[in-house]
Amino acid sequence: MSEYENVRRGKLVLKGESSSGKKRKHKKDKKEKQEKRMKPKVDEDALKHGGWWQCRKVDEITGSVAIEFGERTYVKALDNGLFTLGAPHPEGSSPDPEEILTAFAINDTKVSFKSGYGKYLKVDKDGVVTGRSDAVGAMEQWEPVFEGKRMALLGANNCFMSIDPEDDAVVALKKKVGDAEIAVVRSYATKEDEEVEVKPTEEMGDLSQVEINYVKKFQKFQDKKIKINSGDRTELERAKNEGFLHEALLDRRSKMKADRYCK
Repeated sequence: MSEYENVRRGKLVLKGESSSGKKRKHKKDKKEKQEKRMKPKVDEDALKHGGWWQCRKVDEITGSVAIEFGERTYVKALDNGLFTLGAPHPEGSSPDPEEILTAFAINDTKVSFKSGYGKYLKVDKDGVVTGRSDAVGAMEQWEPVFEGKRMALLGANNCFMSIDPEDDAVVALKKKVGDAEIAVVRSYATKEDEEVEVKPTEEMGDLSQVEINYVKKFQKFQDKKIKINSGDRTELERAKNEGFLHEALLDRRSKMKADRYCK
């Protein structure tokens, strides 16, 4: 007998690799990773503001928005074309209708705001912010300036929007950003990057219908009759709860003679 035949055959080990075999990952680890990947992120800050989340980029400032100064106090439109700071809201509540504006993109850096009265926000010569314009011109354009997690709104007069401490009027008077000029624009729109778990059409219905849907998708019919595994579906229910429904369905289909994909 050749000496080579006495050598124990095993897996080829490349230089730099460990000769010990890799441990198989438990199904529990796979389930935890799947749940972590599919679980939507919870925005705690948005929950405190009734679902209105903080805009952190210019292109997020569009549609229905609210401008917040301080903690849960928003810019409020008055019927005379002026703006003031609304009353504080309790945690978890949304802005009032008078505090909701509509934002429009002007370009990559500037936006405009329209009040609920259908008028655009502008800066008057005295620095007071008013909402009496029917169209957007140079004075109705605002530039959100971001620095880290903070933001300020720069008006056409090169001054930043803030709240007058004497009468709570909305003004744009300071050319430098201080604590009074820090604002938050909040939106209620659905985020485009929000993770949402979407069920395939095959998984619609109860477990019996789900199994039929997958059999129709994968099984080759020789006599034009659907062949379903007649075994107990208790295991499918457990697999669904644990996140391994596809594997369980595959095991059941593999026992059917007509399945060309599983045999």
